[in-house]
Amino acid sequence: MKILTHSILLLLLFATCCVQAQTTFQDLNKNGKKDIYEDPTAPLSDRVDDLLPRLSLDEKAGISVGMGMNLPGFLQGENKDKVPGAAGSTLDIPSLGIPSVVLADGPAGLRIQPVRDSASSKTYYCTAFPIATLLASTWDTELTEKVGAAMGEEVKEYGVDILLAPGMNIHRNPLGGRNFEYFSEDPFLSGHMSAAIVKGVQSNGAGTSIKHFVANNQETNRMMVNTIAGERALREIYLRGFEIAVKEAKPWTVMSSYNKLNGPYTSQNGELLNTILRNEWGFKGLVMSDWFGGEDAVAQMKAGNDLLMPGTPAQKQSILEAVRNGTLDEAVLDANVKRILALVLQSPASQAYPYSDAPDLDAHARLARQAAAEGIVLLKNNGVLPLTKPGVKIATFGNGSYEFIAGGTGSGDVNEAYTISLVEGLEKAGYPVEAGLKAVYEKYIAAEKARQPKKRWFFDVLPPLPEMPLDAATANEKAKEADVAFVTIGRNSGEGQDRAEAGDFYLTDAEKNMIATVSDAFHAAGKRVVLLLNTGNVIETSSWSGGADAVVLAWQGGQEAGYALTDVILGKVNPSGKLPTTFPISYDDTPSAKNFPGVEIPGGKEKRMGPISMGKESEVVYEEGIYVGYRYFNTFGKKTAYPFGFGLSYTQFSYDNLVLGSRKFDGTLSVSVDVTNTGETPGKEVVQLYLSAPGKSLEKPVMELKAFAKTKLLEPGGHQTLRLTIGEKDLASFDASRSAWVAEAGNYTVNIAASSEDIKLKGGFTLPNEIVVEKVHKVLVPDRKIEELSTGKGQH
Repeated sequence: MKILTHSILLLLLFATCCVQAQTTFQDLNKNGKKDIYEDPTAPLSDRVDDLLPRLSLDEKAGISVGMGMNLPGFLQGENKDKVPGAAGSTLDIPSLGIPSVVLADGPAGLRIQPVRDSASSKTYYCTAFPIATLLASTWDTELTEKVGAAMGEEVKEYGVDILLAPGMNIHRNPLGGRNFEYFSEDPFLSGHMSAAIVKGVQSNGAGTSIKHFVANNQETNRMMVNTIAGERALREIYLRGFEIAVKEAKPWTVMSSYNKLNGPYTSQNGELLNTILRNEWGFKGLVMSDWFGGEDAVAQMKAGNDLLMPGTPAQKQSILEAVRNGTLDEAVLDANVKRILALVLQSPASQAYPYSDAPDLDAHARLARQAAAEGIVLLKNNGVLPLTKPGVKIATFGNGSYEFIAGGTGSGDVNEAYTISLVEGLEKAGYPVEAGLKAVYEKYIAAEKARQPKKRWFFDVLPPLPEMPLDAATANEKAKEADVAFVTIGRNSGEGQDRAEAGDFYLTDAEKNMIATVSDAFHAAGKRVVLLLNTGNVIETSSWSGGADAVVLAWQGGQEAGYALTDVILGKVNPSGKLPTTFPISYDDTPSAKNFPGVEIPGGKEKRMGPISMGKESEVVYEEGIYVGYRYFNTFGKKTAYPFGFGLSYTQFSYDNLVLGSRKFDGTLSVSVDVTNTGETPGKEVVQLYLSAPGKSLEKPVMELKAFAKTKLLEPGGHQTLRLTIGEKDLASFDASRSAWVAEAGNYTVNIAASSEDIKLKGGFTLPNEIVVEKVHKVLVPDRKIEELSTGKGQH
């Protein structure tokens, strides 16, 4: 009897649990039953298929268009921001329980409004991480993924669903205004660093948007320029990084770019968004437009640009009218909407995630400091660094020593709580700078700041503060008092405008005079001078670096930049950064200098947003073809100031025992090399593998980066075996005549290097027969023949 009673109780308990499971589900549409789309355990595709028919045509058009953008004094969105300062949001449909998804910038960390109620002490600051170019200088995908994970935590804990990052356009030209947002001149490095960020962010259950797809490599006339580029250059240089990131990391979204590409706007180009991105690469996510990008909402729908951001009522109306009059097939709209719904259903908003508004900012600051230090590049050192002697007296020259630049402007900026300067970093470490000089600079900077114009909106780039005039008497006086001089050169740039040659790529007369005056004074006194570069972009160095005993490229290291730079200066961190982009001797040495940023079309129209010009019709022709960055400098024997992949250390490394898995290529090739720290200081080394191909049937650069790895921290005498792998696609080049990636038969050389100009070891293997690695579609063909740069060897 007891056994029977016990069994009945168990059955009753089981039945109760089943009823509770059926009745406690989230009834989003309030119909009293669990629909498939309400079941989080059902396959995502089934949930989307169940949800789509429940939307009216008006709702489908509405969810394809964002809810506008709130910019006080300029723009007014259709609803109040859930997260003030976010870039935009999607339509919510309360009757179906479909929430609004929040999207926010950007590449160096989340950008939202930090102070929302002047009467409250509550703040919403975010971490300003190092810029993308600095992260690429670490050549450390594991560390970069950790940075992405920290960014993603802030995204999720501040109530945002999609981070509009990473940016991954190519450093085609050093004057590009947003180069700081991007990783490298090399698509392989860019693709893998971007993939690391995407994996990190999305490990939190929040999404990313890799951008700007594609060939958006300038700010001048960015919304109106037609990029004319050859098929091979597009495939090998400008698309390749995106392809790596899409296949390796599976970003939730891709953002199409502002520019036209060989005719149509990218957001209206089905060959780009459907044929290449979806059909060839297998991308399953959503494509959104850049903010106010393109000109035809219906064309964007047809091209597979699913979501129009930030969205306008006129765009929604155009889509509705096109479906009703038959010029837009509703099935096309449905396909786009399904991708939007898939995004919404996996978003934190759809999970009703209880965000805290309290991410771990202290931990993220420590990570930002580590990453900033790992990406600092030591360009020159005549034994002056590191400073190890206690009580060293330091004189700091240059506005930038006192006012560090954390990152660039515009959508790539972050509203951080603070930025640590060089002087603050040194003083915190117990190395106070010369007080009299500090007081003079602080007074000068305050006065100059008071004269600056006010920002109109977030992507205004304010003119830099003019460098304080410096006379020989002052420099001589400080040379008597101090042991070493630090001179900081700062540069900033950002969205909406490209840089200038004069006074930006090249130093100003005042800056040159400051360097020369300080160098003359300190060298005459038998003392040393250290030049520090707080820049987001490449500058000319050859004409003035001879006056310095050390040159340290700090880039823009985020809010902890001053601490990170101090760690390197004092030897607490041994610099291991390597350049992800080439420093030319002069601007004219850059192959794109002849055509950047293109020419305006005579009589062309201008696009305006209220009183602000968004650009004029223009075109730029990529006449350099595949010869971007080191591919050009190495192939054509052009000298550089500092080559791609270059960076010094406080120790030395030897490279030994190069072993190739086979002398005959058979699908993949394993490569191993031993790295030993032969110096007296613990340090890390980046090993770069460049492949040289036969280049007989198809013209090739002298060599191309195909793999890289970074050692752990090696103690003096310590060593590590690094293992690298190359595959068929790494051997292949794009043959436009066959619309195929082809690995030509012949002898290949594996170059193991410390930079693109410092080859340590060489090995070789043979590919017996040509391999057609991948056949693709004949798309994105320019409407004219481009006279591309060529060596004249092999088929171009």
